[in-house]
Amino acid sequence: MNPDFSTQLLIWFDAHGRKDLPWQKNATPYRVWISEIMLQQTQVATVIPYYEKFMQRFPDIESLAKAPQDDVMHHWSGLGYYARARNLHQGAQIIMSKFNGVFPEMIAQIISLPGIGRSTAGAIQSLARNERHPILDGNVKRVLTRLYAIKGWAGIKTVENKLWQLADQLTPDENNASYTQAIMDLGATLCTRTKPHCNRCPVNELCKAHKQGKETDFPESRPKKTLPVRKTALLVLTNNKGEVLLEKRPPSGIWGGLWSLPEWDNETRDNIQLNVWCHDNLGFKIHAIEHKTGFRHTFSHYHLDITPIFGSVKNTSALCVEDKETVWYNIHQPDARGLATPVSRVLNDLKMEA
Repeated sequence: MNPDFSTQLLIWFDAHGRKDLPWQKNATPYRVWISEIMLQQTQVATVIPYYEKFMQRFPDIESLAKAPQDDVMHHWSGLGYYARARNLHQGAQIIMSKFNGVFPEMIAQIISLPGIGRSTAGAIQSLARNERHPILDGNVKRVLTRLYAIKGWAGIKTVENKLWQLADQLTPDENNASYTQAIMDLGATLCTRTKPHCNRCPVNELCKAHKQGKETDFPESRPKKTLPVRKTALLVLTNNKGEVLLEKRPPSGIWGGLWSLPEWDNETRDNIQLNVWCHDNLGFKIHAIEHKTGFRHTFSHYHLDITPIFGSVKNTSALCVEDKETVWYNIHQPDARGLATPVSRVLNDLKMEA
């Protein structure tokens, strides 16, 4: 272990670290768990309002476990990576049934919960219980690769194993909650991805990348891969009350468990074929068909070009979708259900036009 690193870092954290984040108040394992899952792939500023709303609705494990999935997804809508919300909901139910409603105490038990890996489990134990566990989130990876000028993309197993070894060596035996928050804060506020603030860094004299003047060379980026482009159409079908037909997505896959507009993958965009599809899949024909300007929604692994197609339905009693949940949704008096982000965009545009 390098005692100078942890000592200097803790001194800096005492003076400059973040100590007023919502999940730092009454830092129970449950509250830290929710925050750590939300902070995966998402920045603190974005997470805070979602976290506060989520905790107000689901203040404890039991309330989350007993909530309908639609309610959980509704409170997650807009944060993206929706498997995280499904995993939280399932994890709470497992805790209720397997651990008598008490957040597990052993790190192996915590890792056994869906959506929790070694780093997240370590952060929960450290921040909520002040136990000594190294962590290796994105911020820490960036700090360590610069500190030791480690070459190679962190996603490569040999590089990741080296980083875990270093993370363990640097983690002190005391003040673990403070140290864990401190090293995350260092990466989030000073050792940033672009334009790091090395002049204010408490450990810049120990940093090999800084000594070489090559801070932004580390960490090495993931090998570039051109994202493929897919196309689809979202059908905005309204009844005579102005309500919009929504259907629930399968529990896995994109927008899993969320409510979406019916999706039509036929790239011909031919209205006759569209009506045939609607008749075969929904049980009715549509009228006043209008193709709107499309837009792009980007996932981590591909771009999705979406064309909204509007149409009206006269005979809603003919609706027949045996293998899916459907609902006629009132955009002016929306109820609590999780909506995919592009669906919210289309419905908001429709509401603005109404």
